[in-house]
Amino acid sequence: MQRPVMPASRRILLAAAVAATTALVPLGTAAAPAAADQALTRQQQYAAAAAEFGVPESVLLGVSFLQSRWDTNAGTPSTGAGYGPMHLTDAAYVTALPGGTHHDAGTEDPRGDSARRTLAPAPPQADPAPSTQSLQTLDTAATLTGADEAALRSDTSTNIRGGAALLASYQRQIGAPVGAGTDPAAWYGAVARYSGAERTDAAAAFADEVFGTIAQGESRVTDDGQRVTLAGRAVRPQKSWLDLLGLLAPPRADGVECPSAISCEWIPAPYQDLGGGDYGNHDLANRSKQQKVEYILIHDTEGSYAGTVNMVQDPTYVSWHYTLRSSDGHIAQHVKTKDVAWHAGNWYVNSKSIGLEHEGFAAQGTWYTEAMYRTSSKLVRYLALRHGVPLDRAHIIGHDNVPGILPANVGGMHWDPGPYWDWSHYFDLLRAPELNTGTPLTGMVRIDPDFTTNRPAFTGCDTAGVPCPSRGSSSVVLRSAPSADAPLVNDIALRPDGSPATMHISDHGARASTGQTYALAGRSGDWTAIWYLGQKAWFHNPASAPTAKWTLGLVATPKAGKTTIPVYGRAYPEEAAYPEGVPYQPITPLQYTLSAGQRYSVGAVLPGEYYRAVSFDGSAPADRTVIKGDKKYVQIQFGHRIMYVDRADVDLVASPLGAPR
Repeated sequence: MQRPVMPASRRILLAAAVAATTALVPLGTAAAPAAADQALTRQQQYAAAAAEFGVPESVLLGVSFLQSRWDTNAGTPSTGAGYGPMHLTDAAYVTALPGGTHHDAGTEDPRGDSARRTLAPAPPQADPAPSTQSLQTLDTAATLTGADEAALRSDTSTNIRGGAALLASYQRQIGAPVGAGTDPAAWYGAVARYSGAERTDAAAAFADEVFGTIAQGESRVTDDGQRVTLAGRAVRPQKSWLDLLGLLAPPRADGVECPSAISCEWIPAPYQDLGGGDYGNHDLANRSKQQKVEYILIHDTEGSYAGTVNMVQDPTYVSWHYTLRSSDGHIAQHVKTKDVAWHAGNWYVNSKSIGLEHEGFAAQGTWYTEAMYRTSSKLVRYLALRHGVPLDRAHIIGHDNVPGILPANVGGMHWDPGPYWDWSHYFDLLRAPELNTGTPLTGMVRIDPDFTTNRPAFTGCDTAGVPCPSRGSSSVVLRSAPSADAPLVNDIALRPDGSPATMHISDHGARASTGQTYALAGRSGDWTAIWYLGQKAWFHNPASAPTAKWTLGLVATPKAGKTTIPVYGRAYPEEAAYPEGVPYQPITPLQYTLSAGQRYSVGAVLPGEYYRAVSFDGSAPADRTVIKGDKKYVQIQFGHRIMYVDRADVDLVASPLGAPR
């Protein structure tokens, strides 16, 4: 079936156009605006802008890297309404959008517990007035440079000049020295202000990350093929300049669960009795003592940071543990990690996961900022070490990797953060790159396309059937035969009639994603087949530009004598494990089957568990109890989503030598 198309009005995360109020400071001896010279290399464009406006080149490069990694992103705005390598924000230009999150759309019940009533979608949330400093810098840059606003959005050289002019203006406003030859250490205040943050901790965290980048150095090829290098140099930033910005300095809340080097605040999700046996918006628990956290779940908000934070404070609806802001990476925590939030659409996964919402959109041509990637990765690494969660794609998963609990739920499950989330870069930031030591004979592949050059021809980002902007992706497309002309493979839960998947942006029924591991099912020339949803699925994997790496590990395969075995969306215990008075949660197979001879990568072996939590006061029989039985399950990478099989149905073996060809 065709997946829903998001309306164009949801393209970007702003509630209303805002006007610029940033004070302008004359640039004194800065040279007259020069015409954008695209004959210069990107490196030369940075050098020229730094010299023109009196900004140390290392500072300009460091700020730009933390916003965009020096990419152009095809002239499309970020999730924070920022354009170009310098992330000049233009809220007034970007299409307005009502507040809310992806939890107010679709058919997924975020709680995902068949023991309780289905949560209805919440009404959209109105956004507070946005900060002009963070969301409207482009017209200020236009005034400072004399450049056309359209050029600042679309022309890279002009955009870089605009960013340099802003930095110089911020530096002058606090009375700090200006000049390309000045000590970069004296630019700490201007860099902090560039973040747009209104709190000292968020502004300081952004500036610290920029100066860390300057110290470490960076070099990469941008999304439009330009090599840019920032040579590392030791700098001890003069942090006292931060005091002159006049930002809020609230104390850090006691008990907030974040690493100390990033900015976090506590905005609690209400745990509240609503009467009539109803309550919201999460469940108390005692993880990891009572049950183990197995997953950290990556979402995107499909709405603004402000609207998302508003929604999580609604006691009648859903919750998640953290929300991350795009512009500067600031984090709000809402639910303690020991407690169970309602976010994944699958109660088993909710009970065993921590959910992070990232300000952004899965489809509509926007991009995630480097500032948000970095704070997210630091938070996830901290949480993973604290709760014993492995840093791999079987445990650090997207909302799009969560299975439906019952056959009727599979088609309505959400698909964020989508194919434009850069999983490869994210795991590099987690300092957990995958180790690939296999060969074609070890029988497994780990999906790993080059994000920048891998650009599937998705459609429907704004309008059904219309091609999406060409941009890098973590997804590889799967076909029914080793040919670019072959139909895409079918997901029978999405299309019971057997029709193939489509290239519509939300139709993930024929896609594998970076870091996911699959068992090899065949090879033909430049094509590789994997076992996927009970069938062979082929993807283009030429040796000259591989989209996967050979690896090895454990695979699950049906025991001898079993023609097919069932596949499940949750790992619940057997009926005999439930105490008296507690309704049995049936172990219901999904639409899929796993046939003899097929093999699937093993993520974990898990005990059957059901977390019983159905009342506010804990007075229901066995309430707030983890019900455990003798049944064990094996988590497998069955398709795009993880799923579970009964441990008694499968053998676990090392990925075979001499895999089928």
